[in-house]
Amino acid sequence: MYSLLIAVIYLAFIGLGLPDSLLGSAWPKMVTELNAPLSYAGIVSTIIALGTIVSSLLSDKLTLKLGAGRVTLISVALTAAALFGFSFSTSFVWLCILAVPYGLGAGAVDAALNNYVALHYSSRHMSWLHCFWGVGATVGPYIMGYAISVGNGWRYGYGTVACIQAIIALVLLLSLPLWKSSRGEDNAAEEAPIGIKDALKIKGVKSILFAFFAYCGAETTAGLWASSYLVTHKGVAVDTAASFASLFYLGITAGRFISGFFADRVGDKNMIRLGTAVMASGLALVLLPVENTLFTLVGLTVIGLGAAPVYPAIIHATPANFGKENSHAVVGIQMASAYCGSVAAPPLFGIIAQYSTMWLYPYYLVLFALLMFTMTERVNKTCSK
Repeated sequence: MYSLLIAVIYLAFIGLGLPDSLLGSAWPKMVTELNAPLSYAGIVSTIIALGTIVSSLLSDKLTLKLGAGRVTLISVALTAAALFGFSFSTSFVWLCILAVPYGLGAGAVDAALNNYVALHYSSRHMSWLHCFWGVGATVGPYIMGYAISVGNGWRYGYGTVACIQAIIALVLLLSLPLWKSSRGEDNAAEEAPIGIKDALKIKGVKSILFAFFAYCGAETTAGLWASSYLVTHKGVAVDTAASFASLFYLGITAGRFISGFFADRVGDKNMIRLGTAVMASGLALVLLPVENTLFTLVGLTVIGLGAAPVYPAIIHATPANFGKENSHAVVGIQMASAYCGSVAAPPLFGIIAQYSTMWLYPYYLVLFALLMFTMTERVNKTCSK
């Protein structure tokens, strides 16, 4: 039962990552067919992000009422339906409407699965599961790119990912008895949600929210602006920069796979410290005042390797830091804070770069890394008392 259920959860994490990069991959083709301005992709992505924040905040009540298995099933099915809708959309307005269930499904499943694994599985599984999210996030754009390259179009790409999501939903439906028998899901409904206000009163919770905001702000900013930094500040060719910017995400995916082998022995707190130290070394390489771009490219990869264990370790430490009885609510607001960081930090840097210069890119990341480290250490001190 244990092995079969964790395999299902791994599959769900792949499904969680699959749609994440589809819009960016398909949008250049979508704007022509839908007669929408290029900048409107930001509107769709913002609606999706707002949906994930709302459902993350509601995940405590939903999970305790329905159980993690049912919430995951409903969320994946909702995402699949939204993706099918995207594939048939004939206007930008329909994309905005469908972005609502798209976001609601993504946020709820993220919070429910992360909390479930934090409660019932070891730290290594949390690392590997987030590695599998990276696999899904990598495969999604490949599916879309292939569909467009062979002439089937972006609709076929969305439809293909929707079919995969539907198959995952079917597997989750068949696996519902495993969630109940293996981990006592029926007991979840007997617990009462503590609510967001009460969760915020728990010592250390506000600090961990700032830490999550800072981590996800750094991660999304690093990935989004890496190519622009390489081109405008380091003089790298556009096509080369586009290819090498993916090294950051490769570092995250590889780092989570590697860290899973020793996460249990090192412990969550030390994994966060180790990851932050590696991130700092990568930032130092990017900041070196040399013309050789090799240091920058290696630095981006090292930043990704360092970032890899931080997110899974913070999530996995939640029950230990704030109590198992509170983890449903705390994980939900952590996810919401993470999405806020992902939404706010990259465009803020874009404004800064527009009115100053792109060379501030690594310094911006340093500020977020320092905030993350300071807040996680504050949580360690608070929760150890």
